Amino acid sequence: MSLDSVAAATSVSLPPISSSSTFLVRIVFLRAMAFVHLVAFWIAYKQNKALIGDSGITPARHVLNKAQERGRSKRNRRLQWRQEQLKSKQGNNGQESFPKPIQSTKSLFPWLRKFSLSSLQTRLRQFFRLRQFFLGWLDTHVPWFVHLREIWWDRSDARDRPLPTLLWLASPKDRTHGLNRWLDGIAVLGMILSLTILAFGSANVPMIFGLWLCQRSLLSVGGPWYGYGWEPQLAELSFHAMFLVPFLSAIHPHGPTIGMSPLVQWTVQWYLFRIMMGAGLIKLRAGDVKWKNLTTMNYFYQTQPVPNPLTRYFHWMPPLWHKCETVMNHFVELVAPWLLLLPPPGLFRMGPAALATLVFWRRIVGLLQMVFQCILISSGSLSFLNWLTMVPAILCLDDAFLAPWFGPKTRQAVALAAVTAPPAPLARRLVSVAFVTLIVQLSIPVVRNLCSQKQIMNGSFDPLRLVNTYGAFGVVEEERHELIISACNGLDWDDWREYQFPAKPGNIYQSPKFISPYHYRLDWQMWIASSMRRVDKSPWIYVFLLKLLERDPQVLQLLEYDPFANDTEAPKYIRIEKYKYQFHKASSTASSTPTEKAGDITNRKGNSLGESKRKHQASQPYWDRELVGRFYPRQGIATIESLKEEIAKAGLPTD
Repeated sequence: MSLDSVAAATSVSLPPISSSSTFLVRIVFLRAMAFVHLVAFWIAYKQNKALIGDSGITPARHVLNKAQERGRSKRNRRLQWRQEQLKSKQGNNGQESFPKPIQSTKSLFPWLRKFSLSSLQTRLRQFFRLRQFFLGWLDTHVPWFVHLREIWWDRSDARDRPLPTLLWLASPKDRTHGLNRWLDGIAVLGMILSLTILAFGSANVPMIFGLWLCQRSLLSVGGPWYGYGWEPQLAELSFHAMFLVPFLSAIHPHGPTIGMSPLVQWTVQWYLFRIMMGAGLIKLRAGDVKWKNLTTMNYFYQTQPVPNPLTRYFHWMPPLWHKCETVMNHFVELVAPWLLLLPPPGLFRMGPAALATLVFWRRIVGLLQMVFQCILISSGSLSFLNWLTMVPAILCLDDAFLAPWFGPKTRQAVALAAVTAPPAPLARRLVSVAFVTLIVQLSIPVVRNLCSQKQIMNGSFDPLRLVNTYGAFGVVEEERHELIISACNGLDWDDWREYQFPAKPGNIYQSPKFISPYHYRLDWQMWIASSMRRVDKSPWIYVFLLKLLERDPQVLQLLEYDPFANDTEAPKYIRIEKYKYQFHKASSTASSTPTEKAGDITNRKGNSLGESKRKHQASQPYWDRELVGRFYPRQGIATIESLKEEIAKAGLPTD
């Protein structure tokens, strides 16, 4: 039953909305989460065909083929082991017998025996013996179970983690040359689910599970393009959200009358705690002294992956301001997160004074986290990471705080639900307890990692990557290096033309754009490759350069400017040079003359960069740059033949 229908059925005078109510909180949370998912799937729809499609830079079929080989090998080894076990059985005519119960040792107090630690260990051993027996029986007698187990569990990545993806439903023919349709289908399905939740502010378990499965389907085969910490972070948030909504409910703008489980709500706060503490601790342990002497922000804005138009103004703030920024960063990431562990108001009974104090501090920490993320969004373009990190902070708020943002009809329905909503069914409460128990169990290695001096960031410890560890910017470079790709068609050796990217700095007269929460994956990977200092650390670059020389239309769509768009001759030679970039100041004495010739670079609209240069010639360039050296190849130039040799030498799959 919806909140409106309950409100319409009674005319009782209603009390004000309680600060322990969370109906409006769930509406805002679901819509915010749906918005981030919508952006993520829109990015996938626009870019994945060129990145992991049939003729992409790193095709997903290679990941699927390797996982299928691992799955087949694991299944065969397991079945062979089962057969050997059956042959070794001496009794029961060679059939595996049902395991006998393990007898625990006698105790002087029999009534305490079932509560003792040894008894618990005995019961656990018995459970795993029974589990092993039934799995063995299924492997031996149920062929379809063997097949399903191979697909959804045995097929794994190089770290032996299962790869759950809807792409396993594609036929072998489609997995070879028809994955583009499947990739688009997964992205479109994700967008439909996201738009539905965004529009109605309500969801159920199948809808959230659909979001999780679509995201995991792409994460499993995304390769380096999905190697960022916010990709598993988004999947983990979806997994938590499944336990915040009813199993089945009508889609209604005011949601169902059953509220969120306070236990599950606290696990989402724990999720945000792990994100912030991981980011804060890695900055102190990664060995970058700038985080300790408070000089990091002197360099961060200029060297971050993708700047926006406001970034250089943040960079030009005085040193004292930057020190205060660094102190505030440490406070928000290391001190304030402890308030995230405060329990939700509905978890315990408490008096009015204690409730008011609890609600006050929960609001403070939630708003602090959201304001912090908004500042990061205004100072740079970090994909949808900051937008995503704001979503769990919403659960620190309450309906009384959010009520002014809703209409009177919704407020009346929420006030009524707070006093008439039935208690959660027993099954739902049991599921919530089981979920919290699972999160606690999976969080143990994450906590160990957070406490370790050898902390890793953006890692997982469970096979399905349900609970992960996060972190960002443990080391901040002091100089910005950009990889500039240029090509030549061989007709004029002095006519090297540079490719331009939509977000990555290149043309020194081109100012950055506001793109957050959108994410240009190729631009980010180029920034990461520039920090690797060796091209063999990013072997996908060989394939990318090859596709530029072959003029692959899908890959060229990832670029902002194609310098050979209007030429009949395709480029024959290509190279990558490394440049040092810094924000230009009017008084700067650094060289600001771009290497491009007027009119030699053309964008997709047919406008030349030469025109852009002449238009801005009277004004100052946005960047200054200085050539550092050749990145690839170290000597000579690269051709189609030499790139194919490098691809084979790197052991990359070839078609």
